[in-house]
Amino acid sequence: MILKKPELLAPAGDMERLHMALAYGADAVYLAGTTFGMRSFAGNFTPEELKQAVELCHGKGVRIHVTCNTMPRNDEVARLPEWLEYLNELGVDAVILADVGVLSLAKKYAPKVECHISTQASVVNYVSAQAWYDLGAKRVILARELNLEEIREIRAKAPRELELEAFAHGAMCVSYSGRCLLSNYMTGRDSNRGACAQPCRYQYALMEEKRPGEYFPIYEDGQGTYIMNSKDMCMIDHIPELMEAGLDSLKLEGRAKSAYYAAIVTGAYRHAIDAAAAGKPLEAVWRDEVEHISHRHYSTGFFFGQPGQFTQDSRYVRDWQIVAVVESCDDEGNARLSLRNKFAQGDTLELVGPDVRPQSFQVGELWDEEGNPVSEVRKPQMVFTTKLPRPAPPLSLLRRQADLTP
Repeated sequence: MILKKPELLAPAGDMERLHMALAYGADAVYLAGTTFGMRSFAGNFTPEELKQAVELCHGKGVRIHVTCNTMPRNDEVARLPEWLEYLNELGVDAVILADVGVLSLAKKYAPKVECHISTQASVVNYVSAQAWYDLGAKRVILARELNLEEIREIRAKAPRELELEAFAHGAMCVSYSGRCLLSNYMTGRDSNRGACAQPCRYQYALMEEKRPGEYFPIYEDGQGTYIMNSKDMCMIDHIPELMEAGLDSLKLEGRAKSAYYAAIVTGAYRHAIDAAAAGKPLEAVWRDEVEHISHRHYSTGFFFGQPGQFTQDSRYVRDWQIVAVVESCDDEGNARLSLRNKFAQGDTLELVGPDVRPQSFQVGELWDEEGNPVSEVRKPQMVFTTKLPRPAPPLSLLRRQADLTP
């Protein structure tokens, strides 16, 4: 059975992360302007940067999807027509939305742009999928709460012309499809308008009214007090099953995460999708890459049943640190790089890049931008040169093992 190769949809929180997603193999990217997106603390794109992003993506044959998936209030929705007209003028490929009013505005003010229904809309059945299609949607992004069998049934009963997208990797939260009032209630930051403070990650305790300052720990099952702390989703070992279910697009969460994350997770899933499409197993070296990025403990989401919560702490696993980015490199491995974190001659680093297998090496001679020999590179963003163990394309990365877990 030949499986359809799904689109790999990667996050791009700002221009640097966009470049990484493109270099490491994304078929499409999703990003936001400075308003109307669900990640207000990502760098995001000004109108001029968005124009540059569209030109860059289309020049590489990559689709660009813009998020308008907040639940806008009256004053916000009044500003939407102008923004949608701008997206239409730029030629973005799709707008991601969750509100039926925003859909009606998009059909009117951005008629050349596809409408993709956000996971915020909580599409969990084929009737809902059909309804959005009847209203003009090209694609629905399925709720994270669905299992594989439910996805197969939606694919079988929804219109064939309606594309189905699902998250394959990244953070999940205790809410339903990302819709939550906890942040707004506790901090005044509205998670449904892109400003979640993640209070579900906090450590909670009980305090009795007549005993102020005396805290009693809360235990869900004897393991700890982080009773709302969701695991991260990781489906890299199950790409063939996702393809067999009939998904048109596999989405990677992470617009608010680092450029290093955008690069490594995109590259790992690029190899996983290509291997599955070719009927081959994913090589262990590429599967291991998802362990090299900052993440919470992994699960397979709801695809095979309840993912469970991690109740011991809310910390990220951070075992690796990026130290430099390759700007250029010749056929002999002589490279010009930009520094991110200091290192010195004799240190052991690892080189990884677009289709570059991770390779460990010991740092040799270093030169600053003027060609002066140095024993250590220290200043962030400084340009320097050194010899790599093999030629590497631009945006390849140097990293080192370092326990950065807080």
